Amino acid sequence: MRVISVLVVGDHEVFSDALFDSLAREPGIRVSDGPRAAGDAVDTCRQERPDVVLMDLDVADVDHAQTTRSIRAASPDTKIIALSALEGLTTVAAVVAAGACGYVPKTRALDNIMDLVRRAAAGELIMPEADLAQVLERLRIGQAGPQAEVALGRLTPRETEILRALAAGDTIGQIAVALGISAMTVQSHVKNILAKLGVHSKIEAVTLAWRHGFSSASRSA
Repeated sequence: MRVISVLVVGDHEVFSDALFDSLAREPGIRVSDGPRAAGDAVDTCRQERPDVVLMDLDVADVDHAQTTRSIRAASPDTKIIALSALEGLTTVAAVVAAGACGYVPKTRALDNIMDLVRRAAAGELIMPEADLAQVLERLRIGQAGPQAEVALGRLTPRETEILRALAAGDTIGQIAVALGISAMTVQSHVKNILAKLGVHSKIEAVTLAWRHGFSSASRSA
Protein backbone atom coordinates (compact mmCIF):
# COMPACT_ATOMS: atom_id res chain seq x y z
CA MET A 1 0.00 0.00 0.00
CA ARG A 2 1.33 3.42 -0.95
CA VAL A 3 1.87 5.68 2.07
CA ILE A 4 0.36 9.15 1.56
CA SER A 5 1.93 12.07 3.39
CA VAL A 6 -0.50 14.67 4.74
CA LEU A 7 -0.09 18.12 6.30
CA VAL A 8 -2.87 19.74 8.35
CA VAL A 9 -2.94 23.55 8.10
CA GLY A 10 -5.08 25.52 10.54
CA ASP A 11 -5.06 27.56 13.73
CA HIS A 12 -8.27 26.20 15.26
CA GLU A 13 -6.87 23.80 17.82
CA VAL A 14 -9.96 21.69 18.49
CA PHE A 15 -10.74 20.92 14.84
CA SER A 16 -7.13 20.74 13.64
CA ASP A 17 -6.12 18.44 16.48
CA ALA A 18 -9.16 16.20 15.88
CA LEU A 19 -8.27 16.02 12.19
CA PHE A 20 -4.64 15.27 13.00
CA ASP A 21 -5.57 12.54 15.48
CA SER A 22 -8.00 10.96 13.01
CA LEU A 23 -5.34 10.86 10.28
CA ALA A 24 -2.67 9.53 12.63
CA ARG A 25 -4.83 6.43 13.27
CA GLU A 26 -5.27 5.63 9.59
CA PRO A 27 -3.07 2.94 7.98
CA GLY A 28 -1.30 4.14 4.86
CA ILE A 29 -1.14 7.75 6.07
CA ARG A 30 1.94 9.61 7.29
CA VAL A 31 0.81 12.87 8.85
CA SER A 32 3.30 15.64 9.56
CA ASP A 33 4.05 16.27 13.22
CA GLY A 34 1.12 18.42 14.35
CA PRO A 35 -1.01 21.04 12.56
CA ARG A 36 0.78 24.05 11.05
CA ALA A 37 -0.34 27.66 11.02
CA ALA A 38 -0.93 29.09 7.56
CA GLY A 39 2.17 31.25 7.90
CA ASP A 40 4.36 28.17 8.37
CA ALA A 41 2.69 25.97 5.78
CA VAL A 42 4.65 27.11 2.73
CA ASP A 43 8.07 26.46 4.28
CA THR A 44 6.88 23.09 5.58
CA CYS A 45 5.62 22.10 2.13
CA ARG A 46 8.86 23.22 0.53
CA GLN A 47 10.82 20.99 2.92
CA GLU A 48 8.51 17.98 3.27
CA ARG A 49 6.65 17.94 -0.09
CA PRO A 50 3.45 16.36 1.33
CA ASP A 51 1.10 14.58 -1.04
CA VAL A 52 -1.97 16.29 0.42
CA VAL A 53 -2.60 19.46 2.44
CA LEU A 54 -5.83 19.86 4.41
CA MET A 55 -6.29 23.62 4.83
CA ASP A 56 -8.75 25.22 7.24
CA LEU A 57 -10.32 28.30 5.63
CA ASP A 58 -11.96 29.50 8.85
CA VAL A 59 -8.91 31.43 9.97
CA ALA A 60 -9.12 35.21 10.07
CA ASP A 61 -6.57 37.55 8.49
CA VAL A 62 -5.17 34.91 6.12
CA ASP A 63 -5.15 35.20 2.32
CA HIS A 64 -5.99 31.56 1.63
CA ALA A 65 -5.79 31.94 -2.15
CA GLN A 66 -2.28 33.35 -1.89
CA THR A 67 -1.31 30.62 0.56
CA THR A 68 -2.61 28.06 -1.94
CA ARG A 69 -0.59 29.59 -4.78
CA SER A 70 2.53 29.72 -2.61
CA ILE A 71 2.16 26.07 -1.55
CA ARG A 72 1.68 25.02 -5.17
CA ALA A 73 4.78 26.99 -6.18
CA ALA A 74 6.83 25.47 -3.36
CA SER A 75 5.56 21.92 -3.94
CA PRO A 76 3.78 21.61 -7.32
CA ASP A 77 2.69 18.00 -6.82
CA THR A 78 0.96 18.69 -3.48
CA LYS A 79 -2.83 18.49 -3.60
CA ILE A 80 -4.77 20.94 -1.41
CA ILE A 81 -8.24 20.31 0.04
CA ALA A 82 -9.99 23.32 1.55
CA LEU A 83 -12.10 22.80 4.68
CA SER A 84 -14.68 25.24 6.05
CA ALA A 85 -17.71 25.41 8.32
CA LEU A 86 -18.79 28.84 7.08
CA GLU A 87 -21.54 29.53 4.56
CA GLY A 88 -20.62 31.29 1.35
CA LEU A 89 -18.27 29.89 -1.25
CA THR A 90 -16.38 32.93 -2.48
CA THR A 91 -13.21 31.95 -0.63
CA VAL A 92 -13.63 28.33 -1.74
CA ALA A 93 -13.82 29.41 -5.39
CA ALA A 94 -10.73 31.58 -4.91
CA VAL A 95 -8.62 28.75 -3.51
CA VAL A 96 -9.83 26.34 -6.22
CA ALA A 97 -8.90 28.93 -8.85
CA ALA A 98 -5.51 29.24 -7.11
CA GLY A 99 -4.86 25.50 -7.45
CA ALA A 100 -6.71 23.63 -4.68
CA CYS A 101 -8.20 20.32 -5.79
CA GLY A 102 -11.48 20.94 -4.02
CA TYR A 103 -13.45 21.62 -0.89
CA VAL A 104 -15.16 19.68 1.89
CA PRO A 105 -17.41 21.07 4.65
CA LYS A 106 -15.93 20.48 8.10
CA THR A 107 -19.07 18.60 9.11
CA ARG A 108 -18.14 15.88 6.61
CA ALA A 109 -14.35 15.98 6.79
CA LEU A 110 -13.87 13.55 9.65
CA ASP A 111 -16.43 11.02 8.39
CA ASN A 112 -14.56 9.91 5.28
CA ILE A 113 -11.15 11.54 5.60
CA MET A 114 -9.22 8.51 4.30
CA ASP A 115 -11.29 8.36 1.11
CA LEU A 116 -10.93 12.11 0.55
CA VAL A 117 -7.16 12.02 1.03
CA ARG A 118 -6.73 9.06 -1.33
CA ARG A 119 -8.92 10.65 -4.01
CA ALA A 120 -7.05 13.95 -3.76
CA ALA A 121 -3.66 12.20 -3.92
CA ALA A 122 -4.85 10.41 -7.07
CA GLY A 123 -5.65 13.76 -8.69
CA GLU A 124 -9.43 13.68 -8.37
CA LEU A 125 -11.52 16.78 -7.78
CA ILE A 126 -13.26 16.98 -4.41
CA MET A 127 -16.49 18.95 -4.23
CA PRO A 128 -19.96 18.37 -2.69
CA GLU A 129 -22.57 18.24 -5.44
CA ALA A 130 -24.78 20.73 -3.58
CA ASP A 131 -22.04 23.38 -3.68
CA LEU A 132 -20.64 22.75 -7.14
CA ALA A 133 -22.98 25.05 -9.11
CA GLN A 134 -22.17 28.05 -6.91
CA VAL A 135 -18.43 27.42 -7.12
CA LEU A 136 -18.63 27.08 -10.91
CA GLU A 137 -20.49 30.37 -11.17
CA ARG A 138 -17.83 32.16 -9.14
CA LEU A 139 -15.09 30.60 -11.25
CA ARG A 140 -16.76 31.77 -14.44
CA ILE A 141 -16.91 35.29 -13.04
CA GLY A 142 -13.20 35.08 -12.19
CA GLN A 143 -10.36 36.09 -14.45
CA ALA A 144 -10.06 34.03 -17.61
CA GLY A 145 -9.15 36.12 -20.60
CA PRO A 146 -9.23 35.64 -24.36
CA GLN A 147 -5.92 33.75 -24.34
CA ALA A 148 -7.61 30.93 -22.42
CA GLU A 149 -10.41 30.80 -24.98
CA VAL A 150 -7.87 30.57 -27.80
CA ALA A 151 -6.04 27.76 -25.99
CA LEU A 152 -9.27 25.82 -25.44
CA GLY A 153 -10.08 26.26 -29.10
CA ARG A 154 -6.87 24.45 -30.04
CA LEU A 155 -8.05 21.21 -28.46
CA THR A 156 -9.10 18.40 -30.77
CA PRO A 157 -12.66 17.01 -30.42
CA ARG A 158 -11.28 14.01 -28.49
CA GLU A 159 -9.24 16.25 -26.17
CA THR A 160 -12.28 18.43 -25.59
CA GLU A 161 -14.34 15.34 -24.78
CA ILE A 162 -11.75 14.18 -22.25
CA LEU A 163 -11.45 17.63 -20.66
CA ARG A 164 -15.24 17.77 -20.25
CA ALA A 165 -15.15 14.35 -18.58
CA LEU A 166 -12.38 15.46 -16.22
CA ALA A 167 -14.36 18.60 -15.40
CA ALA A 168 -17.35 16.39 -14.61
CA GLY A 169 -15.24 14.55 -12.04
CA ASP A 170 -14.51 11.35 -13.97
CA THR A 171 -11.29 9.47 -13.29
CA ILE A 172 -8.84 8.38 -15.96
CA GLY A 173 -10.13 4.81 -15.65
CA GLN A 174 -13.75 5.85 -16.02
CA ILE A 175 -12.95 7.94 -19.10
CA ALA A 176 -11.06 5.05 -20.66
CA VAL A 177 -14.02 2.70 -20.18
CA ALA A 178 -16.55 5.26 -21.45
CA LEU A 179 -14.54 6.00 -24.61
CA GLY A 180 -13.40 2.43 -25.23
CA ILE A 181 -9.71 3.29 -25.15
CA SER A 182 -6.86 2.42 -22.81
CA ALA A 183 -6.01 4.41 -19.69
CA MET A 184 -2.56 5.01 -21.20
CA THR A 185 -4.17 6.61 -24.26
CA VAL A 186 -6.28 8.84 -21.99
CA GLN A 187 -3.14 9.86 -20.11
CA SER A 188 -1.47 10.73 -23.41
CA HIS A 189 -4.43 12.96 -24.35
CA VAL A 190 -4.30 14.60 -20.91
CA LYS A 191 -0.62 15.44 -21.41
CA ASN A 192 -1.48 17.06 -24.75
CA ILE A 193 -4.32 19.01 -23.10
CA LEU A 194 -2.03 20.36 -20.40
CA ALA A 195 0.58 21.39 -22.98
CA LYS A 196 -1.97 23.19 -25.18
CA LEU A 197 -3.54 25.01 -22.23
CA GLY A 198 -0.16 25.95 -20.78
CA VAL A 199 -0.92 24.46 -17.36
CA HIS A 200 0.89 21.94 -15.22
CA SER A 201 -1.85 19.82 -13.66
CA LYS A 202 -5.30 18.37 -14.25
CA ILE A 203 -6.61 20.62 -11.50
CA GLU A 204 -5.52 23.75 -13.37
CA ALA A 205 -6.94 22.44 -16.64
CA VAL A 206 -10.27 21.61 -15.05
CA THR A 207 -10.45 25.00 -13.32
CA LEU A 208 -9.99 26.61 -16.73
CA ALA A 209 -12.69 24.36 -18.14
CA TRP A 210 -15.06 25.23 -15.31
CA ARG A 211 -14.54 28.93 -15.92
CA HIS A 212 -15.59 28.48 -19.53
CA GLY A 213 -18.66 26.37 -18.85
CA PHE A 214 -17.18 23.02 -19.93
CA SER A 215 -18.63 21.12 -17.00
CA SER A 216 -21.90 19.35 -16.46
CA ALA A 217 -20.38 17.98 -13.28
CA SER A 218 -22.40 15.83 -10.96
CA ARG A 219 -19.80 14.02 -8.85
CA SER A 220 -19.95 14.79 -5.14
CA ALA A 221 -17.40 14.61 -2.35
